[in-house]
Amino acid sequence: MSAAARPLHVSLVAIPDAVISTLTGIYDVLGAFRMLGRVEPSIPDAPPFAVEIVAAKRGGVMLASGVPVEAGLAVSDIEATDIIIVPSVLLGPGGWTQGRYPQIVDWVRRMHAQGALLCSACSGVFLLAETGLFDGRETTIHWAYAEPFARAFPRVPLRPDRVLVVSGAREELVSSGASMTWHDLVLYLIARHVGATAAQTVARHFALQWHHDGLAPYIVFKGREDHGDAAIADAQSWLSTHFSVASPVEEMVRRSGLAERTFKRRFTEATGFAPIDYVQRLRIEDAKRRLERTDAPADEISWKVGYEDAAFFRRLFKRVTGMTPGAYRRRFQVPAFARSKKK
Repeated sequence: MSAAARPLHVSLVAIPDAVISTLTGIYDVLGAFRMLGRVEPSIPDAPPFAVEIVAAKRGGVMLASGVPVEAGLAVSDIEATDIIIVPSVLLGPGGWTQGRYPQIVDWVRRMHAQGALLCSACSGVFLLAETGLFDGRETTIHWAYAEPFARAFPRVPLRPDRVLVVSGAREELVSSGASMTWHDLVLYLIARHVGATAAQTVARHFALQWHHDGLAPYIVFKGREDHGDAAIADAQSWLSTHFSVASPVEEMVRRSGLAERTFKRRFTEATGFAPIDYVQRLRIEDAKRRLERTDAPADEISWKVGYEDAAFFRRLFKRVTGMTPGAYRRRFQVPAFARSKKK
């Protein structure tokens, strides 16, 4: 976008489910160009974005965090917009209830038909998915919300390991994954509409991060337990504290009393993982915690989680997380100054 062009109108949607940190973070960063232009030569003189908080009705909206925000416009007041962003939402125990915001959903469909980009930060895609526009289009979301989203919107292909997914015929459907990947979302929008140099300047000014390694290193593995197969649930319970033993799959089969082929088929159907893959995920998850919280060498950790071959462990760790054990430790280990001094 040239400096002389009109600013892009950004509609930041406030609903009672929204999380304030994501909403205000996006608002502050996209709205900071006037201030940054005075101190950063790479920033255009004219602000490229005009950001407004909008809602079903004009006025105060009490967000999920218990903090109110003021919506300057109702969606019914907006005849055209360039970018719609739905920030993270907080799901209650009952999950996402569809049909509560029909006015917003209809407005989003209408704006999309006029050419607007639809963007979600993390779980904000629950609201956007109600439009049906994401059906058959890849999207991402926080991995903790992947299962309830898949149940609510089975036609939307989900990639919770991805930081940012851009899809649609016009690349107009943009979703970001875990909560803080709103950084990647706003930096992408800046790079797309203002330029890569401006995006890097904004990232440096606010200390925002591009999550180059994806979200696989952040995902905490938790096996599915709501499958209703008692024999497999018993095996999972035993495995949760015995995954490091030699030949854990054979031991699970023996304990179950089932034929080996039957056990493996039922385990895979119930959990979505073959038994050996499930064991590997548990072992890697334990290794991640040890890398984060101790200074033990990777070879020692390999042995403690069940692998005598440290080279195999390193290859497996990188395949699962996308990072080597050493790189993972550098990224996620709790700094020495922050570790507990309690005896």
